[in-house]
Amino acid sequence: MSQNLQTGGKLRPVDLARRHGLSTQAVRNYEEAGILPTAERTASGYRVYTPLHARALAAFLALVPGHGHATATAVMQAVSRDAVDEAFQLVDESHARLLHDRRTLRAVEDALRGLTAESAGADAAGFRQMLIGPLAEELGVRPATLRKWEAAGLVRPRRDPVTGYRVYEPSDVRDAHLVHQLRRGGYLLERIAPLITQVRTAGGLEPLEGALRDWRGRLSDRGRAMLRGAAALDAYLVELG
Repeated sequence: MSQNLQTGGKLRPVDLARRHGLSTQAVRNYEEAGILPTAERTASGYRVYTPLHARALAAFLALVPGHGHATATAVMQAVSRDAVDEAFQLVDESHARLLHDRRTLRAVEDALRGLTAESAGADAAGFRQMLIGPLAEELGVRPATLRKWEAAGLVRPRRDPVTGYRVYEPSDVRDAHLVHQLRRGGYLLERIAPLITQVRTAGGLEPLEGALRDWRGRLSDRGRAMLRGAAALDAYLVELG
C-alpha cells in the first residue's frame, strides 16, 4: 500500500493528507461525511484511495474559501449522491448571497455619501442634538417611525430626566439618517441593524471608510475564491464522467 499517484494510482489516507497539510483522520472523516467517494478496502481493511478521491478532496478544499465549509460540504455530498443539479443550485445560492452582500455594501456607501452631503454646515460632530418631532420632520417620516426604529435598536435616544422627552444626540441623529437612507433603498430593519452596529463600533462615519474598504476587499476575495472553486469542481465532475 505504499504506491502513490505516480506508481499505479493507488493512494493511502496519508498520501492525500500530506498533499493538503491535513491529518489522515480528517481525510477519513471527509469520506465518512460523503465529501469523498467511498473508498475500496483491502482484505485487511485498509482504505484504498485513487486519483478520483484526490480530485474530490481538491475540489472540496477549493470550494471552502468562497462558499464556506457548510455549503462546500453540501455541494460535495450532492455530487456523491449523483444529485449534480442540487449541487449547482447550492453554488448558485451562494453566488446570490455574494451579490446580495455586494448590493448591501453599495447601499451603505451611497448612504454614507448622502450623510456627508447632509452634514455640510452642521456642527463639528456632523449632526446636532434634536427632539423626536424636529428629527422626524427633517427626515420626512412620522414620529411613530422613529419609535419603531428605536424598538428595533437602530436608534437609542436618551430621555430628558425632567420632561421625559426623547433626546437624540448627534450620533443618534447620524444613525437615524443612515437608517432612513437604507430604508429608502428597500432594506428591511433586520438587515439594517448589523450595519448600524458597524457604524457604532467604528466610532463614526470616517473610521467606517476603512472598514468598508476591507469589506469590499473581502467580497472580491470571495468572488475570486468562488472562481477557483468552480474550476476545481468542474475538474472533479469531468473526472467522474
